[in-house]
Amino acid sequence: MLTPDITTLWVVAFLLLCTYLLNSLVFKPILQVIDQRTNAVRGARELADSASQKATAAAAEYEQKFNAARTEVYGQMDEMRKVALDKRATLIAATRATAEQELKTATVRVQQESQTARESLERDANNLAGAIVTRVLGRAS
Repeated sequence: MLTPDITTLWVVAFLLLCTYLLNSLVFKPILQVIDQRTNAVRGARELADSASQKATAAAAEYEQKFNAARTEVYGQMDEMRKVALDKRATLIAATRATAEQELKTATVRVQQESQTARESLERDANNLAGAIVTRVLGRAS
């Protein structure tokens, strides 16, 4: 059997003192720094996650507004196109009506001029025929 002597007690006391000193001077500050870094990393991750969620929300809002604006612009373009097509159809109809009216007027005028020319030609032909008959008969007599 071993008998404990005073040196054993001194070794145990020195060991306990070293443990206390190492714990309070080395291990606790190192563990505190590790905890602080862990907390800082956790905070940075939470901040990054929050920023990522905000960015995702902002991107979704931007996309929604962009699509709404695009839809509105396309609607305006369609409306403008419809107005332009209606205006074009109105102009074409008005032009067609004007052209038909002018064509009718020109047709009537040409028919009148043609009739006048026929009557004039018929008169001239009758006069010429009379003159020819008079000359022919006047020479024959």
